[in-house]
Amino acid sequence: MAMPKTSPARQPLVIDSAELRVVRLPLVSPFTIATGTMHEKLFPLLTLRSGGLEGYGEGVMDPYPDYLDEGIAGGMALLREVLLPQIVGKSFENPEALEPVLAPWRGFTMTKATIEMAFWDLWAKSLNLPLKTVLGGTKTGIDVGVSLGINPVDVTIDKVRQHVDLGYKRIKLKIMPGHDVALVTAVRRLFPDVHLTVDANSAYSLADMDVMMVLDEFGLDYIEQPLAWDDIHDHAVLQGRLKTAICLDECIRSVSDARKALASGAARVINIKAGRVSGHSESRRIHDLCAAWSCPVWCGGMLEAGIGRAHNIHLSALPNFRKPGDTSSSSRYFTRDIVNEKLETVNGVMPVPAGPGIGVTLDWPFLDSVTQSSERFPA
Repeated sequence: MAMPKTSPARQPLVIDSAELRVVRLPLVSPFTIATGTMHEKLFPLLTLRSGGLEGYGEGVMDPYPDYLDEGIAGGMALLREVLLPQIVGKSFENPEALEPVLAPWRGFTMTKATIEMAFWDLWAKSLNLPLKTVLGGTKTGIDVGVSLGINPVDVTIDKVRQHVDLGYKRIKLKIMPGHDVALVTAVRRLFPDVHLTVDANSAYSLADMDVMMVLDEFGLDYIEQPLAWDDIHDHAVLQGRLKTAICLDECIRSVSDARKALASGAARVINIKAGRVSGHSESRRIHDLCAAWSCPVWCGGMLEAGIGRAHNIHLSALPNFRKPGDTSSSSRYFTRDIVNEKLETVNGVMPVPAGPGIGVTLDWPFLDSVTQSSERFPA
């Protein structure tokens, strides 16, 4: 199902100035996955300004390249020295007009997304339309699942029970070697009917086929990114052995990656993170490709604060986002968020923020208090 092409704004948008911050937010509790434990969320926050309007983008790269081969320091340098000087003071008809600026630079998909998503917010505001509308979405609420970090089994069971009672539509368990079969056995025994998935964050290899075959017997909705972050081929080998669907996350950074994964049988579900795939334009291409293959997609999360979370919610309003995403309540992660609006689920459904653009506004006094650095780029 092809999504409608974007229509140009009435006038091209001139980027008058930009502001780039690094923000540090403490997490309510540590979040552990196969690659390590996070105690805080450190992220770039970009503001683009044009004619009295502001568009916001939140970078999802980690401080170090432990999720993908991109970190905050390199991303900030590319933004500061290359990308922002190429767009500040320039005019753009629509978000696609940014692509000639971003495309020549290899990799750095999360850095490119920071600019691209900020411009989408700005452009939607210039049209006085919600971001979901200009992307082609229609949903007013998004089914939400929960992602549970690695904890002792008894602690995880308590968290599963809590979130099932709150109405979350899917439970995702983070796993790693040595913390997998016993965990899933215990959870499935107590919650036989819950929609259950596991996420390995690339912690296994084909040498762990015995573990994969055991996990294949638990009626999981899918097994997310079990093998290497850049290896579509081995996932195709594994998917050929399993009746459970494989969902790819880290492997998919472009529509080309998604095409190769689907054509080779490496996955039957795709996780789309706009911040991982260069932004909303590439997210829509992946969405459309997967729809043509009858492959459902869902929106993953990177523990985003309110700006990134709002972008994800709007993206999830597109029709082929048919599985619950990771856009759960902000209060699960942060005592106080950087936006004024409350992004909270109700019985497992996240309302799409109303209003132009992403529909949230920055809490400037609090944002100033958690900003580690700030740079301005005038025209």
